[in-house]
Amino acid sequence: MFQSLRRVAVALALVAVGVPAGTASAETLINGAGATFPYPLYSKWFSEYAKVDPSVKFNYQSIGSGGGIKQITAQTVDFGASDKFLSDEELKAAPGKLIHIPTVMGAVVVTYNLPGIPSGLKLNSEDVANIFLGKITMWNDPKIADDNPGIKLPAKPIIVVHRSDGSGTTSIFTDYLTGVNAEWSQKVGKGASVKWPVGLGGKGNEGVAGQVKTTPYSLGYVELAYAFENKLPYASLKNKAGHFVEPSIHSTSAAAAAAVKHMPADYRISLVNQPGKDAYPIVGFTWLLVYEHAKDPSKGKKLVEFLNWSLHKGQKMASPMLYAPLPESVAKMVEKTIKTIK
Repeated sequence: MFQSLRRVAVALALVAVGVPAGTASAETLINGAGATFPYPLYSKWFSEYAKVDPSVKFNYQSIGSGGGIKQITAQTVDFGASDKFLSDEELKAAPGKLIHIPTVMGAVVVTYNLPGIPSGLKLNSEDVANIFLGKITMWNDPKIADDNPGIKLPAKPIIVVHRSDGSGTTSIFTDYLTGVNAEWSQKVGKGASVKWPVGLGGKGNEGVAGQVKTTPYSLGYVELAYAFENKLPYASLKNKAGHFVEPSIHSTSAAAAAAVKHMPADYRISLVNQPGKDAYPIVGFTWLLVYEHAKDPSKGKKLVEFLNWSLHKGQKMASPMLYAPLPESVAKMVEKTIKTIK
């Protein structure tokens, strides 16, 4: 009995990571690597797509956007994944034309572990930046307390947690901090990797979520789905319009609404600090990175078929997993872009 249950568990684990439990004939293995931000959704997509086309298996390594960009540039994978769009220099370093395919949008949340305060924390943008600068060091600092009347904040040091790896989530988060705090902009700036003034490092969204979950009085940043999965609370943040907004599908989509009116043809656009009373301030697209001319044309064809599926059927799976589906206008643009992949 135990052995048979164990075999079932192993088989399920293999399916979860996109590795076949047995051998299959004429199988196409498509390798990808990169962002941890969309990993929960991508895992779901890959397992569901196996039912649509059983001849295709996806092997996706959730190693962070920095790793994904390196691997697709080196052509050691068939696609990369990143929540940071590539700079002109990074695109020039690639051996062929790399295309950004936006897949969904997600919110980066400020999550925390405050014993006795399971929810309800509010933070304004300036204070978030000053916590990560090491200028606000105590939970009961008057600046935090002013925004949280009725909550008894502890006289405990804030333990800051940040990413230790090259990360698109970090790119989105530091883009936000750069826009709301002049000192952060001058001293630290934005990017997938920055020199953090204070804090502990965690690898991947999983690592940061794990650190916060096990460290009382800590505070970090993760993609919304990771906070939800780990049953971690997240702060309502004051947005550009001066409203405290909770991260949600609605507030993520509200952030995108203003930006997509000016969507560039290559989709390289920031969604942080958008106007609108309902807009959550830390939002980003996540992209798949594919070559216009695939190194292996047969894999390229299969990848295009998957991209079309993800754009139509896959989008319906986004909201239940706390990602916002692409706005209709963007989806129509992406459909045309996918047709250019050879």
